[in-house]
Amino acid sequence: MGKGFFHVPVATNEPVKSYAPGTPEREEVLKTYKELYNTRMEVPLYIGSEEIKTGDTSTMHPPHDHKHDLGVYHKANKNHIEKAIEESLKARKKWADLDWEHRAAVFLKAADLIAGPYRARINAATMIGQSKNIYQAEIDSACELCDFLRFNVEYMSQIYDEQPESSEGNWNRIEYRPLEGFVYAVTPFNFTAIAGNLPSSAALMGNVAIWKPSDSQIFSAQVIMEVFKEAGVPDGVINMVMGDPQMITDVVLDSPDFAGIHYTGSTTVFKNIWAEIGKNIHKYKSYPRIVGETGGKDFIIAHPTSNAKQVATAISRGAFEFQGQKCSAASRVYLPKNLWPEIKDFVIEDVKSFKMGSPEDMSNFITAVIHEASFDKLAKYIDQAKEDKDSEIIVGGNYDKSEGYFIEPTVIVTSNPTYETMCTELFGPVVTIYVYEENKWEETLDLVDQNMYGLTGAIFSGDRYEAEKATKRLQNSAGNFYINDKPTGAVVGQQPFGGARASGTNDKAGSKLNLLRWISPRLIKETFVPATDYRYPFMGE
Repeated sequence: MGKGFFHVPVATNEPVKSYAPGTPEREEVLKTYKELYNTRMEVPLYIGSEEIKTGDTSTMHPPHDHKHDLGVYHKANKNHIEKAIEESLKARKKWADLDWEHRAAVFLKAADLIAGPYRARINAATMIGQSKNIYQAEIDSACELCDFLRFNVEYMSQIYDEQPESSEGNWNRIEYRPLEGFVYAVTPFNFTAIAGNLPSSAALMGNVAIWKPSDSQIFSAQVIMEVFKEAGVPDGVINMVMGDPQMITDVVLDSPDFAGIHYTGSTTVFKNIWAEIGKNIHKYKSYPRIVGETGGKDFIIAHPTSNAKQVATAISRGAFEFQGQKCSAASRVYLPKNLWPEIKDFVIEDVKSFKMGSPEDMSNFITAVIHEASFDKLAKYIDQAKEDKDSEIIVGGNYDKSEGYFIEPTVIVTSNPTYETMCTELFGPVVTIYVYEENKWEETLDLVDQNMYGLTGAIFSGDRYEAEKATKRLQNSAGNFYINDKPTGAVVGQQPFGGARASGTNDKAGSKLNLLRWISPRLIKETFVPATDYRYPFMGE
């Protein structure tokens, strides 16, 4: 399995459109936004060749206008999940046997559909269902998803090209088989691109998938399935199911044909899934692949030689873009006392300038958090910070859910480096700052490293020796480590994404490393003229 005579299109990052006033893309996405907003969508289960409407439904609502009805999605029962497993296994042999170039073509077509005729639709669906402003939707649902699909084809071709050496008289080759069974893809609400990538990356390598999107991302998940259907993903290769997550997971993990999980979500849920896989290990035909990206408590630390304006901008963007709901969002910050007054003024000025409201108004930088449970959790921590003696809110601190789940971007300053919001993942527009004495840089590096998570982190320094020191001292604190930049914004093909500790298995989505998890290599050795005598030369007289 190599490239042969086929030329693989070179993977390049999809250009980001500006959506500036007067541009055609702005007018198109606003028109599509209005159409989708006012068209009641009904999302079925996609199992094999069927689009199943069970009659057991839940409604969908925009986070920024939670009284508005976007439509319903249908929920599965246990029999539907068993049927999805059955249909995926039926589809497996034909899909796995398909020449890889034809699997590649399907997903390259999907990328071109998203970049072209579906771009406004998938962006508008993401804006509506996940409350992203147009820039955040564009870099996610259009550009990053295109990048995943195209770069994964390039990485697949690189993997298939890797072959062992052969010696005189024999030929060694590796066949990159898909896993034996099906892959369970569990995806989060915050990135449409992740929702599309987790099932499709496994499918690209010849696997079949049961995909369970987040209940809060189904509006744009429907568009992903429309793209996959039009691109030619065969029936049963990617099956989309919704419903009670515990029931779905229990049925999936009980199957002897469960071959792996591709997961992005909470740390606690992932640990529970891992424990259940261990409990069921004697049932499975193979040891399942467990791939997960989970929580983060991502940091920024500034050295006393840092540029105050650059650090402040990294906080404003890194903590508050998409309402702090990126896995990589900065949520704990360590600043030296000598720079604090200047950085403080810049951050307060930035936050006070933010406009907040519906993503349909493109002048808004901040929109709503994803749902009421998230809103209530964040409000509780903000209220607690107002009461605690070792914390102070210097800007923000207000919230309102009368129309949408709006949390004002909030900056907490604490005198306690282990204050609760310095340690607990909040997943919202709340950042906590600890100001350290500038002569305690090294001790503060140790504080940064003590956190249980290890996803992303950023250091700012004008001193190269200290930048190197921090890079070495914080080696295990972040799988994606940034020097003089915010800890968000990983680009496929440029910054493969993932972390360790309680942040996941660090299998680096957007790289060849991730695709290697979805194959099971078989070595084939062929000898052209086999031996006819068992004796070796050393045995002679």
